[in-house]
Amino acid sequence: MSMIDPLYSLSGFAVGMLVGMTGVGGGSLMTPLLILLFGVHPATAVGTDLLYAAATKTGGSLVHGWARSIDWRVVWRLASGSIPATAVTLALLSYFQLSPDASRNLITLVLSFALFLTAFVLVFGGSIIGLYRTRMSGLDARRTSAGTVIVGLVLGVLVSLSSVGAGAIGVIALILLYPQMSMARIVGSDIAHAVPLTLVAGLGHWAMGAVDWHIIASLLAGSLPGIFIGSYFAIRIPERALQLILAATLFVVASKISYDQWTTASSILTAFTRRAG
Repeated sequence: MSMIDPLYSLSGFAVGMLVGMTGVGGGSLMTPLLILLFGVHPATAVGTDLLYAAATKTGGSLVHGWARSIDWRVVWRLASGSIPATAVTLALLSYFQLSPDASRNLITLVLSFALFLTAFVLVFGGSIIGLYRTRMSGLDARRTSAGTVIVGLVLGVLVSLSSVGAGAIGVIALILLYPQMSMARIVGSDIAHAVPLTLVAGLGHWAMGAVDWHIIASLLAGSLPGIFIGSYFAIRIPERALQLILAATLFVVASKISYDQWTTASSILTAFTRRAG
């Protein structure tokens, strides 16, 4: 119990509620929360959230596996792109040994992009599906398989650097690539793929010293009951309203992170200009 911090647990509970009600929002809310509210270094926030996500999504995968709502061929195709991409991304981070400031700037830049993209998908995902679903349904099996691997590759890079992308972005991509697949199997396959992806990426960050196990324990203590309660209320609250609220929240958070990064960069540039002058 000494490892449990009530503030982290409360945050985990709030995020868990949103995840239970919408199915997305874990990494896209938890990582910015750790950075903006608790002042955790972005690299540590990403690594910690990745292992936290691996634990929570394992439970979801077991549920979907029991219900036989996972297409393991899709999971394998996604993983064949995401796992190598994750390994290469982490190897490059380790090789270049970025300074704390450089690491912060890189991760916040990718995080801002991933948050804006997730917010866009939440708002306009239905329109995107309606516009491209018919075209994508004409793809043959070979192109669909190749497209799935490419989606996995993109998710591997995004998730490794920001812990964001395996939820809403992955689901929309699978809906477009597999228009005949049921929504339950798409969500189940996306969650099952997120387990090895977040686990490998999280272990890579742990090897680089960017994981806080105390935070993970506290988050899990709050998020697990939060997910359960959120799932209970999911059918009682309009899903579209929740998605729009979540999208607006992500947009504000991404704007805040981008603004802070721009302010810092401007300050550094001003100081450098004054010294040069």
